[in-house]
Amino acid sequence: MTAASRTFADRKPVSRRLRPWLVGVAGVLLAAAVPNVASAQTLGYAPAPQAGPFSVDDEILMPAEREPAATEADEDAQLPDRLRRTVVSYPTDQPAGTIVIDTANTYLYYVLGGNRAIRYGVGVGREGFTWSGVQTITRKAEWPDWRPPAEMIARQPYLPRFMAGGPGNPLGARAMYLGSTAYRIHGTNDPSTIGKFVSSGCIRLTNEDVEDLFGRVGVGTRVVVLPKSASRPVEARSKPQQPSRHAMNISISSID
Repeated sequence: MTAASRTFADRKPVSRRLRPWLVGVAGVLLAAAVPNVASAQTLGYAPAPQAGPFSVDDEILMPAEREPAATEADEDAQLPDRLRRTVVSYPTDQPAGTIVIDTANTYLYYVLGGNRAIRYGVGVGREGFTWSGVQTITRKAEWPDWRPPAEMIARQPYLPRFMAGGPGNPLGARAMYLGSTAYRIHGTNDPSTIGKFVSSGCIRLTNEDVEDLFGRVGVGTRVVVLPKSASRPVEARSKPQQPSRHAMNISISSID
């Protein structure tokens, strides 16, 4: 046997003895090489941000840290009485089937005719983002996708460029698009914003209310948005009406 052969033969039993130790050392080195969140930040690798839900149209728009999404029944229970869906006496020159947005008082009226309307509580544009005029509904969507407009992304670059429709989507359960504008009447995954000046011009309702309105209107429905400076329309009531669940759950067939 040559010297080289003897050297190789001698190494084999040594390798067998060292193999378990080498495996253990390799495991320790591998574990040390995997960075945790702190070491990732030290090395300049930020952990991936968690998606939404987002509260669309808010100027300070960050992934929300909220309790799990409320059910529709819970949403209704969260609203103060004045913002709950109810039928009111509403003298107006607008024909039946028209939507009127009372920006100043955060109400949406669906005109029934005969000096009556269904009143909904809404969230409207914040300071500097309110608008007024007449539009028509040009498109309707159930559980709409959200694509923030370029102007919103310019103000808030961290926004997602696209979010698929669903319970966590800030447009909520339904959306009705107004003319060729970026404005919509839509639902929300944050019922606490109803009755407030919070949006970039869109009109938001609870998911329960937007589903109700969505079923009453069609493409071509006239939408009149009153300026924030407008005085409150008179709701002439023959007798005081107390909002109740019976009044809120109005079926189309119950309205003549």
